[in-house]
Amino acid sequence: MEGAAQDVSQMTSQQALCDPAEQKSRKRLSTLKLFIVALSFAYFSKALTGTYMKSSITQIERRFDLSSTHVGLIDGSFEMGNLLFLAMVSHFGAQLHRPRFIAAGCLLMAVGTLLTGLTHFFMGLYKYDTVIQAFQNNSVSIPACVDPLKTVGMPEILIEPSVEDNKACVSESGSNMWIYVFLGNALRGIGETPVTPLGISYIDDFAKAENSPFYIACLQTITLLGPMFGFLLGSYCAKLYVDVGYVDMESVTITPKDSRWVGAWWMGFMVSSSLLLLSSIPFWFLPRSLPKQGSEKEKSSPSSPALDGAASALSSNQNLKLTEIAKGFLPSLKRLLGTPAYFLLLCGSILKFNSFIGLFTFKAKYMEQQFGQSASRANFLIGVLNLPAVAVGIFLGGLLMRRYKLSVVSGAQLSFATSFMGYLLLLLQFGTKCDNRPVAGLTVSYNGTRSVSYNGEMLFSDCNRDCSCSPDEWDPVCSESGITYVSPCMAGCISSSGHGKNTVFHNCSCLSTSYPLGSSMSVRLGQCPHAKDCSRSFTSYMAVSVLSSFINSLGATPGYMVIIRCITPDLKSLALGIQALVTRTLGGIPAPVYFGALIDSTCLKWSIKKCGGRGACRIYDSNMYRIIFLGLITCLSGTSYFFIIAVIILLKRQFWNRDQETELQLAKASKGSEIMAQVDPRDEKDARSRSPKLSSDAKECIGVGKDLEG
Repeated sequence: MEGAAQDVSQMTSQQALCDPAEQKSRKRLSTLKLFIVALSFAYFSKALTGTYMKSSITQIERRFDLSSTHVGLIDGSFEMGNLLFLAMVSHFGAQLHRPRFIAAGCLLMAVGTLLTGLTHFFMGLYKYDTVIQAFQNNSVSIPACVDPLKTVGMPEILIEPSVEDNKACVSESGSNMWIYVFLGNALRGIGETPVTPLGISYIDDFAKAENSPFYIACLQTITLLGPMFGFLLGSYCAKLYVDVGYVDMESVTITPKDSRWVGAWWMGFMVSSSLLLLSSIPFWFLPRSLPKQGSEKEKSSPSSPALDGAASALSSNQNLKLTEIAKGFLPSLKRLLGTPAYFLLLCGSILKFNSFIGLFTFKAKYMEQQFGQSASRANFLIGVLNLPAVAVGIFLGGLLMRRYKLSVVSGAQLSFATSFMGYLLLLLQFGTKCDNRPVAGLTVSYNGTRSVSYNGEMLFSDCNRDCSCSPDEWDPVCSESGITYVSPCMAGCISSSGHGKNTVFHNCSCLSTSYPLGSSMSVRLGQCPHAKDCSRSFTSYMAVSVLSSFINSLGATPGYMVIIRCITPDLKSLALGIQALVTRTLGGIPAPVYFGALIDSTCLKWSIKKCGGRGACRIYDSNMYRIIFLGLITCLSGTSYFFIIAVIILLKRQFWNRDQETELQLAKASKGSEIMAQVDPRDEKDARSRSPKLSSDAKECIGVGKDLEG
């Protein structure tokens, strides 16, 4: 008997394995999961590349000798590329072969990223201004308190640039080579257009309604590994000198904390370009469409459809001509923007995105200028502290939606509550600050007293007027009193000892104004560090920043699902595309530019290009930097909440009316079922098959009604 039972069980398992319907169901399920895995890797790669671009902002600014405004323009070129094609790709791609559209986009992103990194090889070696540069191979004493432009025995250094120097301006850091970085970033933006709207809509069309938020949450969580590794890659490359392998590192007299330091920014773009190229491969082999998850069970019943509204609309439109698709674009756009909840969400998203882009673009720079962190350390801390907190928050937000089956209104309320709590924590960052570094002639006077309002004459004092110093120099030195001097010449130093980074200048006349008699009159290379209490302020800042990031991210997935659920299913792809288009056009493009312009307004000392003109900023007024930077972020975020509150009120009214209609339908259905119960039991099944089934949207409305009543 036991042998017979085993034979029967083996036959049953073999029949299940040989059943073509079962095999087809498993194949379709695995295909959807394969798409999610491939899309996750594509999201990871593009997020890593975009984040690495943000982490390299400081390096690009210094390498090409640009202001923060110009760097913001380069950063905004990514959104400019999106602007050109996003709306059309979202509309046409949703009705054509979406996986292949995504594959082509990933390939184009790889090409743009490669072009950005190759710009480094079009330029010469990086040169920075320092009085030691001409003497770095000698151990002779350097008379800093003499204008180096007039030094005897140095014929290659002239007051007026020679013809050869003018020709060399083309390959200098302040030339127009940054245009290639601009074009490469714009090309990456064009390639990114199909990935987000078509990928999300593909998952939402072919996954179960209750699984879709969880899949998207998992996707976004895996995606956040990209920024984390992007910042870590940026941290590693920022430690390496830009011309590593081409110059003797012993001859480099600056450190990563110096405002003239440029890391190997180009190296990370080579790595990210390879990842983007690999991410494009799987999408070429994925199918155009899939059956809805769970629809195979209903195929035996002729009255039950195989696809939901979105999937059936997709299948019916597969054979449409391109001209017919184009004709439907404007009516679809009109219907979409005519949805009040979606339009208000769009307005709030624009303000919120402006705030987010400004913070994300210049956060590492803020940590450098406010707390004296190096670019490498700032990127590292963002990557290992802030981004994991965001990833955990987004994942928990998706779990909350799935566990409690939150309705549209509940999701909007959760998104608002978490975002507002994060906003309140952001206000606390105004109290975490470090005072300006004492720099003689810039932030303090030469005798060490506080507060000077900078002008060109303030750099000079009685102790250095006879030194013939240039006010354009930036070669800072630090004294034992903690005061930084713009250059050894401005400190009045007349001799030196040591070599390279270890050079020490002696007999500095300006130190006598702030030093007691008999003290050391020597200075060493580099800016003086911040005071000790600044490290405690930085610890408090990071704690508040991490907590704010976590709370904000809890509402990310619910807020994303509100955008998808507040419109009709056939407009999902277009809605995501338009939302990305408008926020990037009105937020992603202008935000880095005007944030950079306001940051530039706090600069105390600019570098001067060898070919003339203003270059990169060397030191900022940290107090004004903090007030302007954080003030602008809080102002934009606070204004966006008015629109979000209006959306919640509107959704409550909208779904309250639907709930009342649904209750009437349920009452009629219950009466009909009572009548059918009195009929012949054999006819009961037929009556049930003919009665209208409650859709998933109606069930969702019932859940919203219960939430409102409770």
